[in-house]
Formats: sequence, C-alpha cells, structure tokens
Amino acid sequence: MKNNARSNIPALIIFFALLVIWQGAAMGIDAAYILPSPIQVLEKVWELREPLFTAHLPYTLSVVVIGLAISVVLGVALAVIMDANPVIEKALYPVIIASQTIPTTALAPLFVLWFGYTIWSKVLVAVLMTFFPITITLFDGFKSIKTDMNDLLVTFGASKKDVFLKLKLPATLPYFFSAIKMAIPISIIGAAIGEWLGAQCGLGYFSRRMMTQLDGAGVFAPILILSVAAMILVGIVAILEKKLLGWRNEI
Repeated sequence: MKNNARSNIPALIIFFALLVIWQGAAMGIDAAYILPSPIQVLEKVWELREPLFTAHLPYTLSVVVIGLAISVVLGVALAVIMDANPVIEKALYPVIIASQTIPTTALAPLFVLWFGYTIWSKVLVAVLMTFFPITITLFDGFKSIKTDMNDLLVTFGASKKDVFLKLKLPATLPYFFSAIKMAIPISIIGAAIGEWLGAQCGLGYFSRRMMTQLDGAGVFAPILILSVAAMILVGIVAILEKKLLGWRNEI
C-alpha cells in the first residue's frame, strides 16, 4: 500500500501543478465565458448536479457501454478472422485503415439523418472510433506469438482450436486489456461528439447548449465529468486485468 501511494505522488504533483496553472490563467484572463477557473467549474457541477448526474450522465454512459460492447465483439471477430486467414487479412486490413481516415464530424450528421436523435446515431460514432484500436491491437497480439511455440503444439498433435485456446488466447489477453483501456476514452470522446452534433440529451449535448449561452463553466462541467468517468472506467478495467492476469507478475 505504501509503495502504491508513493508511486502516485508524481502524478498528484503534476495534477495539482496543472490546476494551479489553470487557476492562474483563468484569473489572468478574467473572462469566465472564455476560460473559467477550476473552482467555478466545480461550483457549476454542484449547481447543476441533478440534471447532469440523473439525466445526461446516464445517457452518455449508455452510449459508451453499448458502443464498447459492439466494438469489442466486432474488433475481436475481425482480429480472429484476419489471423486465421491471410487472404481475408489482405482484403480487410486496408478497409479497416481507410475507415479511420473518414472525419467523424462528417459522418455524425449523416448518422443523425439516418437514425434521428435516437441513441443509435451516437453509438455508431463511438463504434466507428473504437473498433479500430481493439482490432489492430489484438491482431498485433496474435502476430506477436512466436512461430516455434505454435509449431511445437502442432508437432504434439494440437488442432487449430487447441492452439487458439491454449496458446493464442492466453497470450493475447494483455493486448485485449490494453485495447480496452485505450478504447474507453476514445469511446467517451465519440459519444460526446455524437451528442454535440445531434442529440437531445447527454453530456455532449449539455456542453453545446451551455456554449450557446456563453456559460464557460457550464461548458467545462460536462467535460470534467467525462474525464472523471473515463478514469474510473479505465481504473476498473485495470483492476480486472490485475486480478485475471496475476500470472504475469509471477512470470
């Protein structure tokens, strides 16, 4: 416990230093509609806590959870298929790369036209932004497995299913958790972008509404909540990773 606390000290020092710089810059500008101070943002969060935490936050988190679930299924499936078949890999890999070159801000309004202001227009934005890191990270994990280990199992009579379940799956679990930790903040950003460009609820929508009112603290309040939510979700995944992959520390 003491070692963990000490290891967090540098991060806490940087965090408080950034807060001091932010506070000083806000006081220097003295225009809350441009750059509110951290204190003003916290006051706004407390003032608007009821709509933020009872309506907008649950909606955004539902977009994130559904989008992540779809991205995980899609990403794992694509990575497994590409690893199993080199022809499919050559066919799909360029398409997956090309999907990330399309500006999300250009597609989000189209999703709104197709699905209206329903949750699915925002979910699609989150999926578009998150399936890529999951797919590529897992695929790289499969490719990192040493050929001699694979050949050894085959020599002992292991089938492709045995090789996948007993070698590839355990070996790529660290890559899987890394991909999820990477995808969570991206998914939250995708949900916020989707809500910003077309929604009737959500933290992204709330931030845009506050911007039209020139309420700087109101714009920053949902951003602060989104940042904290991302850190909490990543922390939960890190704890699960530590519990499930305790053998890595032993190795």
